[in-house]
Amino acid sequence: MNKLIGLVIAISLIMTTFIAPAGAAPTKNNYTIAFQKQIPADYALIISKAGGEVLRVLPEVSGLEVQSANPSFLNNLKAVEGIQAANLSLVIKLDNEKINPLAANGQPVSDIPQANQVDSYWKYQWDIQRITHNGDSYALETGGVERVNGTVIHKAVVGIIDSGIDFTHPDLKANIVGGQNFVPANADGDSTETGDPNDYGDRYGHGTHVAGFIASNGKMKGIGPNLGIRAYRIFSASGSSPTPWIISAILQAAKDKVDVINMSIGGFDTISRYTYLDDKNAYSDVADALLYRRAIKYAVDHNVTIVTAAGNESLNLNNPTTITSYLNQVYGDSGLQFKGASREIPGQTPGVITVSSSNEWSKDKIAFYSNYGSRSIDVAAPGGDFGPIYDQTGDLNLLDLHYNTFSTYPTYMEPYITSNLRGYALMQGSSMASPKVAGIAGVIKAYNPGLTPAQVAALIRQTAVDLGKPGTDALFGAGEANTYYALTGMKK
Repeated sequence: MNKLIGLVIAISLIMTTFIAPAGAAPTKNNYTIAFQKQIPADYALIISKAGGEVLRVLPEVSGLEVQSANPSFLNNLKAVEGIQAANLSLVIKLDNEKINPLAANGQPVSDIPQANQVDSYWKYQWDIQRITHNGDSYALETGGVERVNGTVIHKAVVGIIDSGIDFTHPDLKANIVGGQNFVPANADGDSTETGDPNDYGDRYGHGTHVAGFIASNGKMKGIGPNLGIRAYRIFSASGSSPTPWIISAILQAAKDKVDVINMSIGGFDTISRYTYLDDKNAYSDVADALLYRRAIKYAVDHNVTIVTAAGNESLNLNNPTTITSYLNQVYGDSGLQFKGASREIPGQTPGVITVSSSNEWSKDKIAFYSNYGSRSIDVAAPGGDFGPIYDQTGDLNLLDLHYNTFSTYPTYMEPYITSNLRGYALMQGSSMASPKVAGIAGVIKAYNPGLTPAQVAALIRQTAVDLGKPGTDALFGAGEANTYYALTGMKK
């Protein structure tokens, strides 16, 4: 990921923790707790005696989100029977990197017309053109049935766990079937966060961009223009979300009976343990990873196909010790120390489809930022990059933002930094690759609702276009996912 520093990778994802600065006065930290079995009936009293307060209860996965200002809180929990793991909550944070103003071509794209000047943006959607076989897949399945009066019967629904969706966007509003907010009141000190579960509008932009790839139906076309989409907002306006909020969203999406979940999110977690400062009381497991595994199993058991992004660190996910070294390099100054093997979460969690990011110009290379790994990537999908010249040279003056991917963006936000467009934006990242596969999974379920998550995943792999080395490889997995071939594969 060295080439990305000081640039826009669109939106990347980083991991942090809810921690007070070293040496600061006692402040409240957030913790994730995983019980071995059921949460005890007197959990609130147990946590209170240890010096904490319960913020969120996750009975389906035997987990709690807890807050405490007591520096001995984790040590106090050691006396509690039945706790498998407890630790400072890991936090996923969306991170907008900035365009380098010194780069000659690092200026916003200005040659794409505004929405009021065009009838269609199809010519700018190289990624959707490619994986729909230039739109041929729409004749086979769009994800729903349009009635004469303009209403749509959605044959499948994709849950988008992200920053919310602009539910007023003209390309999206007909396909939004609801949503829920998991960001609590006053999150990150934001007084406009009320904790209202119906407040699922996008305050960041990432979720609206993701949604367009899946189900946009207007001047932009998504993979399934008639798929239903449901928003699960886990990111505040600052772009941060601790694990328990994400777990809550996964569980709720399963209860809502969505067919597919897209998670264009990711961080890293140790398989064994991590410590903060001089903490000598770390558990042998990490609570966040345990709850991810349990929540994903819960969703898959409820017949939900889950698609996740591989991540943007240009790391070999098959090398867990390299990931640990990377984590210690990035987070060591904050007092965190990671030990043992590490992995990408949720991408390397059993039961998910993990997607690397391909680009517009190469059949042999994935996007320069994309994570990879022969046992870690299921398929690839277009996520965009800075073009072939930048890839060869790393020269900031030679990047080309036209090689990013085009999608919807909140109409009420200022133009995203890569262009002057309103209501649309150019971005790149594995966050932009994952929703394409989620959209494919959605139209597969619309076409054949009886398929299980395992069958959906197998079909996507079996019908992927073989890129890179022949057969399954570390960069593309089984190949680049393709809607048209997945649907025609079912027709054979």
